[in-house]
Amino acid sequence: MILCVTGPMASGKNFICSLLEEKGFISIDADLVAHNVIEECKQEILQAFSSLAKSKNINLTNPDGTINRRALGELIFQDKELVKKQEQIVYPKITEKLNSFIRENKGKNLIINATLLYKVETINLVDKILFVKSPLLCRIIRAKKRDGLPLKQIRNRFRNQKNLFTKYKKSNADIRIVWNIGSRKTVENRLQRILDSISGD
Repeated sequence: MILCVTGPMASGKNFICSLLEEKGFISIDADLVAHNVIEECKQEILQAFSSLAKSKNINLTNPDGTINRRALGELIFQDKELVKKQEQIVYPKITEKLNSFIRENKGKNLIINATLLYKVETINLVDKILFVKSPLLCRIIRAKKRDGLPLKQIRNRFRNQKNLFTKYKKSNADIRIVWNIGSRKTVENRLQRILDSISGD
């Protein structure tokens, strides 16, 4: 079985993945894959965006020469065409790495922990989508504690993901909602009922 665990920022995707790992699932974090791919594609990214970054007085590299992902995001995320340009650079390699993970673990229960899997072809290899939801206030508190970002920036990120569920529905994937609220035991029981229903399909 191949599951995609997704959901908006600070909904608890990693927590749900950890519960599934305790049940024997093997997981891959697509965000970490993307971070590594961005570094692998550093020269292409710098070639594509350095001129614009310089005009806006944004430095795309850290002191050690690695890509400053936060600066890159600041540069491109307000312009859909720039986001698309970056995606054309990195998404083929992300797809390749995720598909390789699936091939290498054929026959095992797998999790792809990914916010934007609907954007890559790997979604066609997934059996079910587990969409993690959590109350807005809980998400704000988690995001503030975890990332230490200003509230305005958290709100902007939340706003950018407000149509995430709709985008997954458009992929025609089989989606099950996992509510991450209540005690650990409550969430575990909720998740087990979903797994039982999937097994019965």
